[in-house]
Amino acid sequence: MEKKAYLQPRAATRQLAVVGMLSSICIILGMTGYGFIPLPTAKATIMHIPVVIGAILEGPVVGMLIGLIFGIFSIIQNMTAPNILSFAFLNPLVSVVPRVMIGITAYYAYRMVKVNNQAVRIGVGAAIGSLTNTLGVLGMIYILYAAEFAAVRNINPETVLKVVYGIAMMNGIPEAIISVIVTIPVVAAVKKVRG
Repeated sequence: MEKKAYLQPRAATRQLAVVGMLSSICIILGMTGYGFIPLPTAKATIMHIPVVIGAILEGPVVGMLIGLIFGIFSIIQNMTAPNILSFAFLNPLVSVVPRVMIGITAYYAYRMVKVNNQAVRIGVGAAIGSLTNTLGVLGMIYILYAAEFAAVRNINPETVLKVVYGIAMMNGIPEAIISVIVTIPVVAAVKKVRG
């Protein structure tokens, strides 16, 4: 019954409301700067958390739509406030595709964990969704723009993989932990209210 919920008109209206609400949270986080956590060598993001929450609560299509809005906003943000890596984020393969994939991986990771503990299932979905964002974005930057990345970071092109791996570790792990910490209580509270 849960898998067919997106076909029912009442559920579709709720899902559209969830897409709008969580997408606007992504945009607000990005515009205000609250979506970024300064770390010693880079900025970690929490802007993917609404995508994860939407996917776990409403399914992969809702997660994908919120991820799409997040990705489009990322392109706009890099057009209006460019930084040294904006050239990469103007490409939808870097800024949009990984964000859309968050909804798919978070939902199916949540669904595939076969334990009775709801918090564990939500936590796994949140961690996998978060890592999808980190690894997807950095992986696409490496695949498509390794030479340009080396030039703007002023590093040896042969060390790009090590640098990207280092960024993934330094950002990806804290982002995944924060995603789990935030997502578990939010999703659990919404599920409790729904009964």
